Amino acid sequence: MVLENKLGITTSAELARTEEKLSKAKALELFETGLLDTFGTGTFEELAKIHEFLFDEIYAFAGKIRDVNIAKGNFRFTPVMYLETALQNVARMPQRTFDEIIEKYVEMNVAHPFREGNGRSARIWLDAILKKEIKQVVDWSKVDKEDYILAMERSPIKDVEIKVLLKNALTDKIDDREVYIKGIDASYHYEGYNLYKAEDLGKNK
Repeated sequence: MVLENKLGITTSAELARTEEKLSKAKALELFETGLLDTFGTGTFEELAKIHEFLFDEIYAFAGKIRDVNIAKGNFRFTPVMYLETALQNVARMPQRTFDEIIEKYVEMNVAHPFREGNGRSARIWLDAILKKEIKQVVDWSKVDKEDYILAMERSPIKDVEIKVLLKNALTDKIDDREVYIKGIDASYHYEGYNLYKAEDLGKNK
């Protein structure tokens, strides 16, 4: 199934390549314009702005809460009927420490508020919060793909693994362009399109 898109692309492979190229360029623009530094308060509204900025040229749903239930593998993300409440709860979570910030990140991942592009947007959102609150960011090039995916899959039950994994990759190079670019590249490496693609379970079920 190919997601409906503004570009009229009809094959998954072409859509994946185009999505990667365009959203990577927009992610870099976020950094270079300084717009990213205006984020970091940990709200869904900020995450939605990041998502819209990355994907507006591709999808009409950019920055909008999904209206379908989705899953990856055997894990179903927050049902549509509970999604807005879940996002309000996430926004109220504290973010003073590294542990609190990662707990907030995990809950946002469980919510998975968008139809596509959740991981890429949320990782930028996470780094914006880390940068603001503890003056560090994740050097994503130091995070192993398989370890990350497994840790995130287990994080709703046990978040120790993802905390250790990301804590070991922290850097104080918060304004380093190279670190940021590596993070953008790693983001696509983690998702892998086929390995990390949401499954549409039907509207409002």
